Amino acid sequence: MNTVGAADPALVRGVAVMVPLLAVVAAARLRRPSERDVAAAILATAWNLLALTGVNLLAVEAGWWRFAAEGAVAHGLPVDLLLGWALLWGAVPALAAARAARPAPPPAQAAVLVWLDLAFMPRAAPVVVLGGDWLTGEAVAAAAALVPGLLLARWTAAGVRLRARVGMQVALAAGLGLVLPVAATGVWRQPEWVLGLLAQVLAVPLLLGVAAVREFAAAGGGTPLPYDPPERLVTTGPYAYVRNPMQVSMTAGYLVLAPFAPVFLAAAAVAAAYGAGLAAWHEGERLTGRFGGDWEEYRRRVRPWLPRPRPAPAPGPPAAVYVSAVCGQCSQVGAWIERRSPVGLRVLAAETRPGTRRITYEAADGRTAQGVAAFAHALVHVHLGWALVGWALLLPGVARFAQLCADAFGAGPRAPGAPGTGPREPYATAGTGTGGAFRVDAPGYAAPDAQAGPGRGGSTETSGGPAPHMRR
Repeated sequence: MNTVGAADPALVRGVAVMVPLLAVVAAARLRRPSERDVAAAILATAWNLLALTGVNLLAVEAGWWRFAAEGAVAHGLPVDLLLGWALLWGAVPALAAARAARPAPPPAQAAVLVWLDLAFMPRAAPVVVLGGDWLTGEAVAAAAALVPGLLLARWTAAGVRLRARVGMQVALAAGLGLVLPVAATGVWRQPEWVLGLLAQVLAVPLLLGVAAVREFAAAGGGTPLPYDPPERLVTTGPYAYVRNPMQVSMTAGYLVLAPFAPVFLAAAAVAAAYGAGLAAWHEGERLTGRFGGDWEEYRRRVRPWLPRPRPAPAPGPPAAVYVSAVCGQCSQVGAWIERRSPVGLRVLAAETRPGTRRITYEAADGRTAQGVAAFAHALVHVHLGWALVGWALLLPGVARFAQLCADAFGAGPRAPGAPGTGPREPYATAGTGTGGAFRVDAPGYAAPDAQAGPGRGGSTETSGGPAPHMRR
């Protein structure tokens, strides 16, 4: 229970939202934040908003505290209190750190903010009614919302720990864009068979979006947030099929949900209008300024909303997948890839790459992958259907599990030149998707013939698959 006298509910709610809001405005006016500082403030606030929503719903169920409020209430939670709490733990410390020559370490920031919260919570009556174990809820809130938000803001402002930042942004997008709307609209109350079918259909557009985020980080060195963008133009992966894979993913996902709640139809319309209007204009201007002719050439080859059936070839050297030509099992994999005429991909003998013990994929920018992950990357060069399979295999943990299974069934690493089921003739490779072919060289086999080019005699194909972009 509360231990101090009750205050005016309007005053409590006004202070809870206006004090953090004024602190954010003051911090921004005292020192103009950089784009990275803005990104840090947005992400930290969004993380706290999502996490604190879950914690407060749990607090009501667990009896840690409850809310006695009328008006501006969503599912029993006062929206103004929730927003003020998210700003206090998110944007305020992020912008304060941007002003400081030597920002306080996250543990010190967390200690100060928890102290402020401990002081305010008992004084928030009658809006907030504390239970006997409310300190437990405060600890859960700090662990789930405050500390991760502070770390996300610090990493974003410093431009470090890219994989962690991207992972947290994916979690934010899923929580704010999918989980909360589905929970709020009651879509989850459908029969189990409907939910199972819905999950399978939703997996297709969501997979496209997750793969696009992954490509932003791997090929571009950035994140989907406009204030924390890739450093290089990204045209590989999903961006070889469609210019706006994240916006396509979001819009398609809402359309799938629309039959169960009409509000998702409106959400799809808003997402499409934003992507085709403001985002297209604003981001197009920025990309033209940053990448000039490369961006304009990419725009001519790839549509913004309708995916291509096959990936668009890009200027520059193609990627390569190295598969053993003397191992029967391995060479069958290489021949299977070759028969599908991958775009911007050469299939080469692993024996020509010293030290190769598994099938190996090497992108034009030097990134490499081995085993199942290499095969998954190769699938992205075939067509959109196989690309979806490849992106599914590249989901966190999936490729590792598939590799363990493959190794258990005899597809483990092999010594260079070691036979599998017996030697084979070297396979021909159509590395360009144009119908030409060349022979790969392996020890003890015939020398390679000339590589087929993109349409002129025997010129060498140099069209690579997908390589930089910043559109979402």
